[in-house]
Amino acid sequence: MADKTPKEPVSAPVATRIDPSKEPISQEQLHFIRQVELQQWKKKTQKLRTRNVVTGLAIGALVLGIYGYTFYSVSQERIMDEMDEEVKRARLQGAKTGAN
Repeated sequence: MADKTPKEPVSAPVATRIDPSKEPISQEQLHFIRQVELQQWKKKTQKLRTRNVVTGLAIGALVLGIYGYTFYSVSQERIMDEMDEEVKRARLQGAKTGAN
């Protein structure tokens, strides 16, 4: 595996790593760190917001689907009740035999 530490010293001050527990941080460095963290948080919150919207729409669609299916099944139960009543009427009006 490749070693992630640079092999030759880097002269650019932006590329050097700072350990805040060992070295004192200047106000300028602290301000820069806060700006970078803020930009990262903005990027992450935008992704999270998109995911939250998609998840909310999916849950809403599921709830509306269940709600619609419930109304559909209840309306079919009425039809079945009406059919049962028609069958009862037909039996009552039919000819009386020994099998009835």
